[in-house]
Amino acid sequence: MKEDCAWLINSFSGENMKRIAVMTSGGDSPGMNACIRAVVRYGMAAGVDVLGIRRGFAGLINNDVIEMDSRAVGGIIRFGGTVLMSARALEFKTEAGQQRALETLNAWGVEGMVVIGGDGSLNGALALHEHGVPVIGVPASIDNDIGCTEMSIGVDTALNTILDAVDKIKDTASAHQRAFVIEVMGRSHGYLALMAGVAGGAELIVLPTSKIDQSVISKDVRAAFLRGKPHFIIIVAEGAKTENGETVTPIISRIIEEAGHEPRITVLGHVQRGGSPTAFDRLLGTRFGATAVDRLLAGESGKMTCLQSDRIITVDLKEALGTTPQLRSDILRLAEPLAM
Repeated sequence: MKEDCAWLINSFSGENMKRIAVMTSGGDSPGMNACIRAVVRYGMAAGVDVLGIRRGFAGLINNDVIEMDSRAVGGIIRFGGTVLMSARALEFKTEAGQQRALETLNAWGVEGMVVIGGDGSLNGALALHEHGVPVIGVPASIDNDIGCTEMSIGVDTALNTILDAVDKIKDTASAHQRAFVIEVMGRSHGYLALMAGVAGGAELIVLPTSKIDQSVISKDVRAAFLRGKPHFIIIVAEGAKTENGETVTPIISRIIEEAGHEPRITVLGHVQRGGSPTAFDRLLGTRFGATAVDRLLAGESGKMTCLQSDRIITVDLKEALGTTPQLRSDILRLAEPLAM
């Protein structure tokens, strides 16, 4: 069965493509709808039929496929989430699950795929490519933890959501001269915590790479309030752990309390994923989607769209998935002196 499916899909080349499909997978991020819209409308303008795979790889396995046209994506650019919905699909990690996915693609005559999502979704895209499916991946993750691209879809919106929350928390913190510990998303990557901490004027930023020194934190909190600061804001990345694997947020709260001040904890959670995408994410999603269609029709496969120096390029999926993104050293250098 594996050979039959691969043969059917490999019989198409980019320049002869007449039908492609688009899907979103994994965690949602604002701007995904802009990307879907671009794939559909740009594809139609190029004379290609576009199908939508609902609920990610789970939908691909279970034949949850819909036909899409210009009206199907009308007005969606301003919404967060994804009109194609998303799901986790452990079954796709198995050979049996991948074969069922190939059967769906062949049944619908799909000749190329655009897969929008984070590292798990992009690994799934790579698996399709290795089975002979022409595929282009599009990075979409608020964590900004995907290699080779400066930004992924949804990062800018999430960062602005965090900043709005930090500004509001500062108001109430200042009214009571309190210390607040604000935990933000990002998994094991500290991009959101670092950028929100610097842009939001936090007194302390705790990254997944940070070492927790109780005496230093206690001293800094006391000193800040003695200097007359009306608040003490600590931004903590959710992936920050102790050497024993403990979450640091409650530990930092306890340190503040032992320093003689009243702490408050705010875990922002999934509010960071929602909301209307910023202009940046709408444009990035649109540019990524159009480029993905272009590259498919040019015969490329196993690639991922990337933003580098305001240019949209493509790199090998294997390279992107094998590259660990680094936090910007120039922003890291700013964090400590600006917190005084």
